[in-house]
Amino acid sequence: MKGCFFCKNGTLVESVTTYMVDLSNCIIIVKNVPCEECTECGERYFDDSVMERLKKIIEKARGLASEVFVTDFAKQAA
Repeated sequence: MKGCFFCKNGTLVESVTTYMVDLSNCIIIVKNVPCEECTECGERYFDDSVMERLKKIIEKARGLASEVFVTDFAKQAA
């Protein structure tokens, strides 16, 4: 297992988290996002494919949302 870049003490374990982005006109919340989480400090890391998918989800939601948009990572089309 990889170690934590932030605290240097913990190990990274597979987990899920809620990702939130605050845009100027709305807040987008994506639940159940796969990540690696540090066992020591809780810092979360996303791999490139997850970040690409989050980017697409946010762009899609930006056009639909008025103030708050909540979705589930697994329910969004790739």
